[in-house]
Amino acid sequence: MKVLLINPPYNSSKYKFIGLVAPPLGLAYIAAVLETGGVEVKIIDAPAVDMDFDDIKRELERFSPDLVAITAVTPTIDIALNVAEISKKACPGALIVLGGYHPTFTYSKLLENDFIDLVVLGEGEYTMLEIVQALEKGADLRNVKGIAGKGFQTLPRDVTVDLDSIPFPARHLLPMDDYKIMHMKLPIGTLISGRGCPYHCSFCASSAMHGHKLRLRSSKNVVDEMEHLVEDHDAEILAFMDDTFTLNKQRVYDICDDLKERKIDNYWGCTARVDTISDDLLKKMTDAGCITLLLGVESADQQSLDEINKNITIDRIRKTFELTKKHGVRTIASVVLGMPGDTRKSINNTIRFVKSLKPNYAIFSLATPYPGTEFYLKSLEDNLIKTDDWSKFSLLTPVMETVDCSLDELKKLQKKAFRDFYARPLYLLRQSWMDGPILFKAAVSMLREV
Repeated sequence: MKVLLINPPYNSSKYKFIGLVAPPLGLAYIAAVLETGGVEVKIIDAPAVDMDFDDIKRELERFSPDLVAITAVTPTIDIALNVAEISKKACPGALIVLGGYHPTFTYSKLLENDFIDLVVLGEGEYTMLEIVQALEKGADLRNVKGIAGKGFQTLPRDVTVDLDSIPFPARHLLPMDDYKIMHMKLPIGTLISGRGCPYHCSFCASSAMHGHKLRLRSSKNVVDEMEHLVEDHDAEILAFMDDTFTLNKQRVYDICDDLKERKIDNYWGCTARVDTISDDLLKKMTDAGCITLLLGVESADQQSLDEINKNITIDRIRKTFELTKKHGVRTIASVVLGMPGDTRKSINNTIRFVKSLKPNYAIFSLATPYPGTEFYLKSLEDNLIKTDDWSKFSLLTPVMETVDCSLDELKKLQKKAFRDFYARPLYLLRQSWMDGPILFKAAVSMLREV
């Protein structure tokens, strides 16, 4: 059998906004598992190589796959459906499968389309392999766990606990030279060192997908992949895409020690919760090459933080940013504006608070309730969502009002947040000196996208 995996073209989403075109690691993991099962597989990463629908149709006709699997997140679901319809017309005998965050939580609606045959629910590596094996044997797909089809849903699949058993993503099937960050092609290698999160932030789709049990790869397995990215793909900078890389302190220590022992001196960055950062941990990480942390600030209003189950305090946020300055770590503050209880006053207070933290960069997202999250269910129950256009669920377009802010007012406040943060003379001087003119200009270009 031949399997074609497709990452559909982007629309005007957060990815364009921050100039990010990153490898679709989920598809690459699926491809790696399929290859170990002897399956011929190809990946189309449309955003990386600027493929449009006509290009995808031509590739479908040329490759003539037996199975087409398309990944989707909420703002790209309508584009994914277009790709699915094109796929069914171009290859009428092929099985058309959707997977990813949005399909997992909205499968029943998606299956109303006659060009969708199956939806993979949750993590898809071994589900996809079993689907292919069932098709090859002519077996009943209803025996495959973790899928939904026309008129049926099978038992859920247990998540893979031993993540070391999953082969590294099949990056040889990806256009590795075409990935970008801040609109620039840079030699960056991305990887994921764990899945699941023990916290219960109400807006988080990732924990809804991967569960609240933290599953971590061993430090050796992680550093093996870092070494692979450096030696086989010429990565100069490494970026951990985990929700929170620093949850297990000892494993971070072990990774740092192994990097030093193997003399892998590449720079790297990761995401972190402010309450997982300590003085000794930052020292260990920076000594091993860590230069950037993305930290979830979310809000300057303690009541808002409590309502979203963030389980952090304003004081802890301040202290963590002070620690990062002590160790010279570049920081990116991630902020959410427009939660239901937000007011103009609280939003403006959050903007001032973020400026006072003096991060190197800040991303001001608009509150967006994604299917599968507690936030989405509560927003539906309270009739807060003002649109059913999934393409607007991009973190850039307001989709719900607050107690005293209309959709238009929220968009203006987001623009104000970016303008107030990035258009400060002292900030401009400091960042152009620290990061150099090219990287700085790329970051400031975000303002034009808001």
